[in-house]
Amino acid sequence: MSHETQIILDRMVLVKVDANIYGARKKLKKEDLVLADGSKLPPEDLASLGSKRLIDPDKLTVFNRLKKEAERICLRVGTRFLGGFAVPVESAASITAELERIALDFAAAKTEFIAGYDAAVTDWVVRHPEFAGIIEQAVDSVEFVSTRLSFDFLVVSVGLPESLPPADVARLDSKIGSLSEQMFYEISVEANQLIEQSLLGKEQVTRNALRPIRRMRDKLDGLGFLDHRVAPVVSTIDDLLARIPNKGAIEGPILQEILATAMLLSDPDKTRRHGEGLLVNQTPVVEETDVDEIVEHAELEPPTVPTATLVATEPTPVIVETVPDSHDFTDLFDGIFDDELEPESSADDWALEILLEKSQAKLETGNFADESNPSEHSAQPETVTEGSDDEANDSDQDYWF
Repeated sequence: MSHETQIILDRMVLVKVDANIYGARKKLKKEDLVLADGSKLPPEDLASLGSKRLIDPDKLTVFNRLKKEAERICLRVGTRFLGGFAVPVESAASITAELERIALDFAAAKTEFIAGYDAAVTDWVVRHPEFAGIIEQAVDSVEFVSTRLSFDFLVVSVGLPESLPPADVARLDSKIGSLSEQMFYEISVEANQLIEQSLLGKEQVTRNALRPIRRMRDKLDGLGFLDHRVAPVVSTIDDLLARIPNKGAIEGPILQEILATAMLLSDPDKTRRHGEGLLVNQTPVVEETDVDEIVEHAELEPPTVPTATLVATEPTPVIVETVPDSHDFTDLFDGIFDDELEPESSADDWALEILLEKSQAKLETGNFADESNPSEHSAQPETVTEGSDDEANDSDQDYWF
């Protein structure tokens, strides 16, 4: 197992949500059908008859909603992996607390459903009197239905046995390596939904439009250990959020920049290349110079020896690494959005122009020299705190991948 794989496994846990929901369906049989004279059913190897519902499907909606809510909670900070969700270790406690709440809600809903099951079957028969016979013949007992409704979850660590064939080790390495692709894909899905539902064609938006941006930012930040290119992308989002006014509608250039950022996030490949490009351009370059020029005698106080006698010593030479005084970010996006690498739509070009203008603006205002905003320089992005207004409810949007 590679070192990178071990690091990822140490930083994550696997959350498995096990939700069984009674389908209330049975296979439709030939004898359930009443055919007109001369009608003929196709053979079974040609077509199937489908299924018949035994109760009103709305009676089961609550269970499906709770299952989706559990998956949404896991996806908020994690990504799909091995039939479950890879979640950062530090988020496991909060995820567990929310899943326990859902388990209690599921149990309460099950108790209510079982108590009203017979009445639900009777109501379904009354609503379909012509087919009462085929419904009643297929109805399951309350005891059976009770065994088909359950909700549980597991939180486990993923590891390998000490002795394992190299092929199995390589298989796990491949699975772990694909985690970042899955993460960027899930981000792109949410970004596309944000664009379609809240940004396209809008001259101004409310602050509710920022909730998906913050969800994506927090998810990328938590799963940053999956891909080294994530951190600069998070910093880009932090820089954008920090410049959005605390009150009022969002419009004008800042709205266009939000749209540009969302369009960037909607493309997994461009998001990765954007992060990689920022990393390359932020890496300081150390130039080799003549030794005589880089050795300086710093003014140091004589070192104190652990005896009562002070001994005069020669000043300690200090080797100064020569670093360029100014950061040249003019080629910040070189190679990231290269048309030769991949054809781009006009909309993508426009998004790139917005981001390039933002980058150029920073250069003109002092080559990122504004030390008052540490988030522009720190490799660890600051935590973004949601506003106290109508953004507090962060779970009403149902996104699925």
